[in-house]
Amino acid sequence: MIQLVSLILSVVLIQFLLILYRFNKNWVKFPIDNNLDWPTVSILVAARNEEENLPKLLESFEKLNYPREKIQFLFADDQSEDETPAILKVWCESQTNASFITTKKLTDLHPVNPKAEALAQLSEVAHGEVYLFTDADCAVSENWVKGMVSGFGPNVGMVVGVTHVYWKGFLRFFQDLDWWNTQGFMKVASDLGVSTSGMGNNMAVKKGHYDECGGFENLKFNLTEDLEMSKAIAKAGYRVHSEIKPETLVLTKAEKSLKKLLTQRKRWMFGVLTLPWYWKVILAFQFLYFPAVIFLIFQLGWLIVPFILAKIFLQAGFHRSLASRAGVKLSYFRVLSFDFYFFPTTALTILYYFWPSPIEWKSRIYP
Repeated sequence: MIQLVSLILSVVLIQFLLILYRFNKNWVKFPIDNNLDWPTVSILVAARNEEENLPKLLESFEKLNYPREKIQFLFADDQSEDETPAILKVWCESQTNASFITTKKLTDLHPVNPKAEALAQLSEVAHGEVYLFTDADCAVSENWVKGMVSGFGPNVGMVVGVTHVYWKGFLRFFQDLDWWNTQGFMKVASDLGVSTSGMGNNMAVKKGHYDECGGFENLKFNLTEDLEMSKAIAKAGYRVHSEIKPETLVLTKAEKSLKKLLTQRKRWMFGVLTLPWYWKVILAFQFLYFPAVIFLIFQLGWLIVPFILAKIFLQAGFHRSLASRAGVKLSYFRVLSFDFYFFPTTALTILYYFWPSPIEWKSRIYP
């Protein structure tokens, strides 16, 4: 038993050593070429009950450093029950290149991801050469469009940017580290040519590739539509590229309570379970590391502490290095505490996933 548990711990340590090595050796980034003949772009945003968050997103759109005549802003009001449509109407009327639609009311005849449906309807009126996607509770950086567009290297079908969680509070900070951890694994995999997921709050797809894959309207039903789109892109033979730099940075809102956080994670779990087997193995080792450490502490006592500290410091260095490449500074001493959040949150997410309760997403219930 000790041998098996020690193997798990060793695999995780070796994994982080390899990640750090590959992270620095294989880093792929496409710099912005300001002499480029910038393509036309369509920015697609689905919004439901986002009156609190939309002003921050719209303000960031107004500051975008990109030829205004080459941007098309498209919004879908997904049957909102607050002032979302009124906010969108006023803003779109103040712009010459923006419009919004109200989505059709969904029926219960078949399972539908309403966000995917809203984006599918927007794509019907989009005319940009590149489609960019973000969420209504986000804010984009000034050079976001240029940064994302420049990420289309050879055979790249989808570009995924980098996300930084904003908001105040203890829970926000740990959610931010969780995002950096996930994005770090995705970046290393992407630069090694391994298929990764899209991120619906910060991704770009060329129109031709989008049409070739059938668009959101032809994706298999899943509550993680961005993952399904990345699968379609990869299946068509194109790369999903993670482009991490200050220009591709997007701020996203943190979940304000543990219940909302677990509800979000439960929805994401549906997508995780559709990932290839090797991703499941990697994620399993990340989780099993903690029970393995607890077991070895009881068996070996203080002898195991150096291995625990090695993992914590390797992980912290990885997170800080990744964030710095996106122009974000993380406190070294604060990132050392990540494991005290990651294990209990992951354990609760797994328990909550199997708990017989529906998923609530944007005030809709999914069994």
